[in-house]
Amino acid sequence: MASDPLDLSGHDNDYSATDGYLERLFEGLNKAFLVVGCLFMAVMMLHVSIDVALRFLFNSSVIGTLETVSFYHMVIAVFLPLGYVELKGEHIRVDLFVQFLPKPLQFALYLFACLLGLIYFGMLGYQSFLDAWRSTDRLETIMSNFLFYIWPSRWALPIGFAGICLAILANLVRALRLRRAL
Repeated sequence: MASDPLDLSGHDNDYSATDGYLERLFEGLNKAFLVVGCLFMAVMMLHVSIDVALRFLFNSSVIGTLETVSFYHMVIAVFLPLGYVELKGEHIRVDLFVQFLPKPLQFALYLFACLLGLIYFGMLGYQSFLDAWRSTDRLETIMSNFLFYIWPSRWALPIGFAGICLAILANLVRALRLRRAL
């Protein structure tokens, strides 16, 4: 039987059916962000492939490929799935020395790291929200041989940072409930 790649129950974070409503909500939200990020990745692949084929076969190209890929596809594909990666416990972790510490100290360090992560990504989210708001207010564009609005793509950062903050919060709550580092 094939396993669901979006299932979080089989990994070290111990997601189970008894988790609270907010944890399931945060998980569902971050899964939705992941799906949107994957869709943009697929669209980017198709967009670039069509552009390359047109260049090779007809010495022509799709107008705006560079701009669309750079300002929309890549940004959304990278930032929206951040929270899902955190929920899966797949971000880079350096635990060379922490693994030798007593379990209660590992737990305390994990809680501290979660709080630092919330502060860090919260600040990034706040600043990127302000930037997206200003960009929207100005209807920001870039120089191109056509009118190319980039203000909508600016919202991917605060949404992605909100997703990772929710994921860190869910992991923090789960760690507190389990009374161990994840």
